[in-house]
Amino acid sequence: MTVVDHRTIPDAHLDRALDLHYLVFLEKDAEGETRKLHREILERCDVVGAYEGEQLVGLLAARPLSLSVPGGELECAGVTFVSVAPTHRRRGVLRGMIAELMRRCAGRGVPLAALWESDTAIYGRFGFEPATRAYTVEIDTEHPLALRIDPDERPLRLVSPDEAPGVVGAAHAAARSGRAGRVARDDFWWRQHILRPEDVDDDDFSPPRVVVLGEADEPPAGYVIYRTASDREGRGKLHIGELEAESPAVAAALWRYVTSVDLVDQVRAWGRPLDDPLLRFTADRDQISVVKEFPALWLRLVDVPGALAGRTWSAPVDVVLEVTDAAVAENAGRYRLAVGPDASPGGTGLTARVARTDAAPDLTLDVRELAACYLGDLDPAELVRAGLVIEHTAGAAAALGAASRTELLPHTTDEF
Repeated sequence: MTVVDHRTIPDAHLDRALDLHYLVFLEKDAEGETRKLHREILERCDVVGAYEGEQLVGLLAARPLSLSVPGGELECAGVTFVSVAPTHRRRGVLRGMIAELMRRCAGRGVPLAALWESDTAIYGRFGFEPATRAYTVEIDTEHPLALRIDPDERPLRLVSPDEAPGVVGAAHAAARSGRAGRVARDDFWWRQHILRPEDVDDDDFSPPRVVVLGEADEPPAGYVIYRTASDREGRGKLHIGELEAESPAVAAALWRYVTSVDLVDQVRAWGRPLDDPLLRFTADRDQISVVKEFPALWLRLVDVPGALAGRTWSAPVDVVLEVTDAAVAENAGRYRLAVGPDASPGGTGLTARVARTDAAPDLTLDVRELAACYLGDLDPAELVRAGLVIEHTAGAAAALGAASRTELLPHTTDEF
């Protein structure tokens, strides 16, 4: 195993770090605005470097995020720019960097880490597991989109990208509060990730267009952000980056709008939630194709008791969880999760108590399976049926599933 020293990469070495990243991901050296953006992102991160002597052989950056969890928010390390020099692969460099990140998170009281994976075979062994899922849809716009419900008929209006964060930011925050798995956005995130003038994946597409629904003197009831492109024959494509609505009728109005834009033959929406009402209120289901379903946010519980106590629960439950964790030894052991009525003066609803215990376990599971269930995406009973969770007490998985269930499925669209 390569002997490396893990330390924070200083600002003076950030260009070296980017050069390593471009080398690993087979990208040409980015210049101009792209390199500037990547550097600005790293400057906002906790950047772990793996050094062999003075040679930088590994890079891992963690963005400080606030992640919505059921009933609240928790700090989360957003892992990104993970790179290991091709000369140092399979020598424990990545394992060492992740261990260093876990130590830093524990020291700062950050209970969660998350990432968007580029190789699904890698991160499970470090305790990460998909905690949200999404799908991509394509809509044939040869015919108007037929709907089974009446759309909201309040006016639509275009908003400039410069104005958009101030206009739709509150609507995005409201949507976050109702779904776990969403990242809080600051001005930098809005302008450099959501509303960049150029499309980072395809420079044929237009700058972002932002359309909001509602009277000009009231907060938007919903909004859609999209880009368009046209080929030489006048055939157009419209790609939706984000669509948020406070009601099904508002959603119907926004979908009707994007599918009726002149000269557009196909509408594509990436990363929609699995419980998106679109597929339910569309009258002609054949007009819409689900072209891909994929795991989105990969989650890691850095602090098991802190994470369990940091979310709300939907039903009473009293279970002993035996958690295995090969990467963070402090997590391994048995925990009693007791969710019941809040007994504090003036307390309402349910409150959770999490404590170490020597009692016999009701369920045995790895930390990655706990992550898969944590935001409410998967029912633990499904993992019992898959042989990934062991149920020692009949009904324990069903009880935990009922307690962890959320009104809306968790959903993540912000890549990092």
